[in-house]
Amino acid sequence: MADVTALETILHEFERSEGVQDSILVSRNGTYIAGSVPKGVHVETFAAMFAILLGAAENATSELKEPLDNVVINSPASKIVIVHAGPKALLVFRTSASSDVARMKPALEKFLGRIEEHL
Repeated sequence: MADVTALETILHEFERSEGVQDSILVSRNGTYIAGSVPKGVHVETFAAMFAILLGAAENATSELKEPLDNVVINSPASKIVIVHAGPKALLVFRTSASSDVARMKPALEKFLGRIEEHL
């Protein structure tokens, strides 16, 4: 069973990373686990759509025989990044439109390991 208190603490710490605006954890089937969502967002729909997006991207990359690293949704105001947080969950975070997601990878991996320990 997930330690939601510990996960919330880790996510809040992650949100203090350069460029990260907010973050949530979503189960592989699209259920909200923990984290903060932007105001006015319907949490259940928001969470489910990320699981669907990642699943579709995994199917597409498997056809190419390539592993999926992450999914990035670009908008004029921000980027939304979806990454695996172990076999049970996805980490979804929003960052500024100018952020370099590849540069964030070392810090991100540190947090992903900690998250996986508490799922």
